[in-house]
Amino acid sequence: MFKIGDYAVCPGHGVGQICDIEEREIGGEKQFFYIIKVIANGMTVMVPTDSENGIRVLVDNEEINSVYELLQDHNIEIDNSTWNRRYREYMLKIKTGSLVEIAEVLRALFLLKGKKNLSFGEKKMLEQCRDLLAQEISISNGTETVEIKSTINNYFA
Repeated sequence: MFKIGDYAVCPGHGVGQICDIEEREIGGEKQFFYIIKVIANGMTVMVPTDSENGIRVLVDNEEINSVYELLQDHNIEIDNSTWNRRYREYMLKIKTGSLVEIAEVLRALFLLKGKKNLSFGEKKMLEQCRDLLAQEISISNGTETVEIKSTINNYFA
């Protein structure tokens, strides 16, 4: 259970801060909701408090290290399917909210970018993944977002 002021990750949106916990009546049933303000864009999201896949806690140092190790491993096979098939597959991974899966998408897009031009959608997705990773790692371990992005970029320089 989160408290007001806690940070939480909303899959697909990024890190947000819990501003309030409200009770609402929906379909004749009273339900409690976290009111979360997403840091990246200021959007407000309502998530049921009893939702199992609605939000999650920030990653710990162990998972951050796993992400960095994953980003450094460039010895993978690059997906050469059509851009729209890759895009759909990558969007599913991003929507899980798992930092490791987001890192996998980022790594695949960075490596693909080295081989050929990315589509407009893939370029936006690469930026989105880098932003999601940098933001969560930054808040989780108290490092500046710019510093995290620089570290990520250096893995692919």
